[in-house]
Amino acid sequence: MYAVFVIGMAGSGKSALTSELLNWTRLKDQDVISLNLDPGVRSLPYNPDVDIRSYVSVEGLMEEYGLGPNGALLMAADLMGDYLEELRDEVESTGADLVLVDTPGQIELFAFRESGKFIAAEFTEDPKAVLYLLDGPFSKNPLNYISNMYMSMAVYERLMLPQIYVLSKADLLSEEELETVMGWSEDIENLEEALKGVSEGTAYLVSKELARAISGIGIDLHPLPVSSKRATGLTELYAEITRTLRGGEELDA
Repeated sequence: MYAVFVIGMAGSGKSALTSELLNWTRLKDQDVISLNLDPGVRSLPYNPDVDIRSYVSVEGLMEEYGLGPNGALLMAADLMGDYLEELRDEVESTGADLVLVDTPGQIELFAFRESGKFIAAEFTEDPKAVLYLLDGPFSKNPLNYISNMYMSMAVYERLMLPQIYVLSKADLLSEEELETVMGWSEDIENLEEALKGVSEGTAYLVSKELARAISGIGIDLHPLPVSSKRATGLTELYAEITRTLRGGEELDA
């Protein structure tokens, strides 16, 4: 079974994209299921087929160990790896071709904890990938764009899985803003000029060097603009998923 981990900073729209991509693939008669890996989420815009909350309860940990919400979330994140076998058995029992893994709202609870790295590595022997979400409205500021891309490289270094970059909430950007942000991924000089316009001195030098470092890695960082609200960009996103996991062949082939 193929797996795609949906990762991004808090508020980037991970659950909304998971929900919309589930609906879209099922309309195309693709056998896709969802796995919620956020032990602290109260509600979701979809009904997860498999749910970590069946095994780890943040409220239960708070009561049992006298923890606050943040401490309980950290403990729950660390406990997730203990239930990998149960989660894998549940997922495999569905016989689906692809599982969309909706990761915790706080990126550090999955990408930068040992349990997250363990789950990403051992969840399945079949090809896996990361959908890394860049919040569109947040990323239209070039300084935020650089911070987000640098975070994506940190996630890549931790998980070492192929990454597909998504510019989420694209409907909240004007055509000019969208063109500008997309242009930054295509020409580093455009990005450097934009950085010069919003920063100076040390801040500009640091952000410029970060931009050049990311560009020098040689990874294709071109994000796909997607709107979960308007269900746009999903055809291109699914094509990129199949290209990454199967070289372009349908996942059920």
